[in-house]
Amino acid sequence: MKMMWMLTFTLLPLMAIAYISWHVWCLLPWGAVWKSIVIALLAGSFLLLFANFFRLTDRLPMTLATAVYEIGTSSIFVLLYLFILWLVLDLGRLLHLLPRTLLYNNSWMTAAITCLMVVVFVGGHLHYKHKYREALHMTSDKVSHPTKILMVSDLHIGYHNQRDELHRWVDIINQEAPDVVLIAGDIIDGSMRPLQEQQMYQEFQRIQAPVYACLGNHEYFSGEPAAQRFYQQAGIRLLQDTTAVVGDLCIIGRDDRSNKHRKALGKIMTENAVHTADKFTILLDHQPFHLEQAERQHIDFQFSGHTHHGQVWPISWITESIYECAFGLYKKGTTTYYISSGLGLWGGKFRIGTRSEYVVLDISKK
Repeated sequence: MKMMWMLTFTLLPLMAIAYISWHVWCLLPWGAVWKSIVIALLAGSFLLLFANFFRLTDRLPMTLATAVYEIGTSSIFVLLYLFILWLVLDLGRLLHLLPRTLLYNNSWMTAAITCLMVVVFVGGHLHYKHKYREALHMTSDKVSHPTKILMVSDLHIGYHNQRDELHRWVDIINQEAPDVVLIAGDIIDGSMRPLQEQQMYQEFQRIQAPVYACLGNHEYFSGEPAAQRFYQQAGIRLLQDTTAVVGDLCIIGRDDRSNKHRKALGKIMTENAVHTADKFTILLDHQPFHLEQAERQHIDFQFSGHTHHGQVWPISWITESIYECAFGLYKKGTTTYYISSGLGLWGGKFRIGTRSEYVVLDISKK
């Protein structure tokens, strides 16, 4: 299965590059040399993506490694939108809605497509930089006083979200003055090198509230033992199929489903003597699969991430078809769920049709 996904992920973009390259060749009103250079840059940018997958970036100077990561991962989104654009243009030509000359040796169309791509991706980047504050309010007879919880997921700190960006995020968290901070996995993007060289653990130590987190699939990509050491350095309490009691709250952290031997939710609750009638129970589970499990155990609130809500449209449509709930507030029985699109993201820093967010949950006595 893993090999099939790798082949699909490799072959489909290569077929898309061939399709886009043919159209670029036909459209550009330049000579063969310049056309070849443009196509080589498009294809080369995509191939840089594999330098990250195979950890070749870890062997490069930090500045160069950052550039390789950002160009490679950004290219896949640019190619996606070029592919969609040319599909629409081809459909228009086949239906005789657009003249054939529009797509051949046309300087005006070249300029228009270039401007459109710049506007879309500059706008997508600026939208990513803005962090949306999602405010939730719940009442419960299980809490004796108002409690403020700040929740985030999918920080993906690494080559693209570096220490200066993390510093800004911690400032946002501290401005909220929460009683507790919960992180639903994927703090780490992939490589531990940027985290170690920039001593990013020091930023988490600035958070002025206790921090609890579960693991995500990217902690397994980076290496679980190294991820655990980083959590410890950062002063983050890792809940890996374990629980913690914080005032009126019982926080349950599941190991990521990357670990095929993780414990069942019911077993975790039994082993830790969790009584949902006594404490307001919050479940941290990175990947929002099998939401019915929390409902069966009478969990009050589940917080998950992982989906990124697709990061960009129309990938958001794909995540919505895969998950029972891919983003936002959801309810099953007496259990409330929130699936976050994430504070950070993987790869290119673009949000198109989705958002980067943090969640503030205020719980007051019923």
